[in-house]
Amino acid sequence: MGLAKRRSAHLMCGIALFVVAIGQDVRAQEASGQATGAGSSTQTAGTTALQRLVVGAGQEKVAIDTPQAVTVVGQEDIDREQATLVGDVLKRIPGVNTSGSDRAFGQTFNIRGVGAPENAGEEGRIIVNVDGVNKFYEQYRMGGFFSDPELYKSIEVLRGPASSTLYGSGALGGVINFTTKDASDFIDPGKNGALRLKGSYSSNEKGWLSSFVLAQRMSPDAEFLLTGNYRTADNYTTGDGTEIRSSFFDTWSGLAKATANVGDEGRARLSYQRWDSDADRQDYAQSGSDSVTMGMPMFGYVDRHVVDDTIVASYENPFSDNDWIDVKVSASYSNTSTEQRNATGNRMFGLTCASSALFCDTDYGYQTVQFNIENTSEFQGENWKNYLTYGWQIAHQDRTADVLSGPAAASGIGFHPEGTDLRNGIFVQNEFVWDQKFTLIPGIRFDTRRLSPTASSGVNGDFEDTAVSPKIAAHYRFNDTVAIFGSFAHTERFPTIDEVFSTTSSRSVFLPSFGLEKEKSDNWEGGFALSGYDVVRPGDSVQLKTTYFHNTIQDLIALKPGLAAGFNNTQGYYNIDRARIHGVEVEVAYESDYVFASAGYSHVLGRNATNDQHLTTVAPDEFSFTVGGRLPDRDIEFGLKSRIVAGPQDSCRNSATSVTCPGASTSRFSQSFNVHDVYLSWAPKEGQFAGWETQIGVDNVFDENYKEFLNNDYAKGRTFKISLAKKFGW
Repeated sequence: MGLAKRRSAHLMCGIALFVVAIGQDVRAQEASGQATGAGSSTQTAGTTALQRLVVGAGQEKVAIDTPQAVTVVGQEDIDREQATLVGDVLKRIPGVNTSGSDRAFGQTFNIRGVGAPENAGEEGRIIVNVDGVNKFYEQYRMGGFFSDPELYKSIEVLRGPASSTLYGSGALGGVINFTTKDASDFIDPGKNGALRLKGSYSSNEKGWLSSFVLAQRMSPDAEFLLTGNYRTADNYTTGDGTEIRSSFFDTWSGLAKATANVGDEGRARLSYQRWDSDADRQDYAQSGSDSVTMGMPMFGYVDRHVVDDTIVASYENPFSDNDWIDVKVSASYSNTSTEQRNATGNRMFGLTCASSALFCDTDYGYQTVQFNIENTSEFQGENWKNYLTYGWQIAHQDRTADVLSGPAAASGIGFHPEGTDLRNGIFVQNEFVWDQKFTLIPGIRFDTRRLSPTASSGVNGDFEDTAVSPKIAAHYRFNDTVAIFGSFAHTERFPTIDEVFSTTSSRSVFLPSFGLEKEKSDNWEGGFALSGYDVVRPGDSVQLKTTYFHNTIQDLIALKPGLAAGFNNTQGYYNIDRARIHGVEVEVAYESDYVFASAGYSHVLGRNATNDQHLTTVAPDEFSFTVGGRLPDRDIEFGLKSRIVAGPQDSCRNSATSVTCPGASTSRFSQSFNVHDVYLSWAPKEGQFAGWETQIGVDNVFDENYKEFLNNDYAKGRTFKISLAKKFGW
């Protein structure tokens, strides 16, 4: 049996043992409940993760009834994780990984082998939205998303290209939708206001969080929310005690949101969100530590101030007296900026601001203005319903790089060209539901793109292209227990400003890449879902969803090999013929009054079809699970969270072998690992402590020294966490 097959077999055995353990624990709790009279409790079990409502895939439906792989992370998950970074709450989702580093400035996302740091186009292959606003940032040796998990109440991850129809062409990996908190999430029935104060401590990096939420209902039709968060932390240490340079940070974030009912059914929202971090003498390379030479990192140090602003105005109205009109309109502004000052330069090669704009005082930025409008028309008959959704989206983005000193102040930065990106898209998606059993969802999207360089880029000429993204998905429910689903989706990703207009790498000068073809993805998915109710005890439920996918990507865009060695007078980026990514994802969840559990398994394979080499962005097999219990009478919940990750499928990505990949960085080598966390929550609903919430946890209980496959630094060692919150209402 091959190495990859043995790893898969071990993980599948782990799943089997996990399911057996659930059954044994549930029966034990059942027996205990009957012995103590707990079985007569009037409490009912909550919903499992697969029963959570999905709002981002068309008509609202629960995840297990959606004909694509969707996972919803809720408020309880975010609180339970006591996450420092947004990526911390996504790592347990099958097929989803973070990449880059665990620094505040260093995280990006990876879905099904798509997405990695230090590649200009990767951020464009996964669409990230905050309250419907597209967030995009690309800069050398930096992450792509800057925010705080305390701002959000839910995160939806829609895996695969099928979501391109609604969100924009090019979502080769999928879509991540972040939804911010609302005042109504904190105001109890019969109350008009609430104040929630929260403090958290994390031992590993001596990290602190101070947070407040103020929610006020001004009238039956208007409410207001104001939140503020401040985080600070020192450098963290790994399982073997190594301190990770430049992982310290000081960040603050906040959200102000006003919501008002308009007329009988309309609702208007206006929100402003900001994340701000100012850190001096940090590693220039935030996506991972580089080697130390002559007493400092290869790329040296720099002072960075990063600010991310998001402003959204939206209106929606289902018009209850007219089934043909359910309109949603939004206008937004997004601004992500980085100020870099006092870079020390590269001592090994003698690079300073005088010789490389990389080390000059510079202001980088992405500013995006976006407008969306969509409408859903509903038609229905005796045993069928039909929802026709159609809309238009337009966005204008400015990419800036203002050099304040050195020779590049006049000539601009060739490796970070300035320019504008104008996107237009129209789409239509139809959802036909027959007899509450069969659902058919065809859709198509048409996009245009125009990239225009500014004078400072030194490039003349626009890049214009069009893309078409069709899909069809079907879901059939045989009964309340068994359902099957399948889909086909095609999407096309346009090149980015960086890929088209770049003229300089760190050691070479090359031509802009006007001849690039679009990336083209053909994705097939299929699977089945199983549900059971009252399986072990009255009121419990269990769900399982299995998805197989096969994604063929043509004309992948990559930096041309050999440029670092001095290739000149040739286009910097080119198209790779074809790549194939396929795999299987399994999600299972159980929920009862006293016991709950969930698990996820992902097995993804990816190869460059031209040379039959492994794709270095495809993560290894992973099995994760959470199993826990509740004491409802005491409002206590506790559990164990574990991740079991296999070694890389490609032997030259594994430090346990002597094989070396051509051009591979040793910092990217990784091995299999098992990491386990425990937690306890106490949130009394009655009595003198009502309104208090306590979260206690220990991450990496056994102090494992491990590294995420797509991260360049090792992860945190054992970490003790505690959070205490108190809500006041009036």
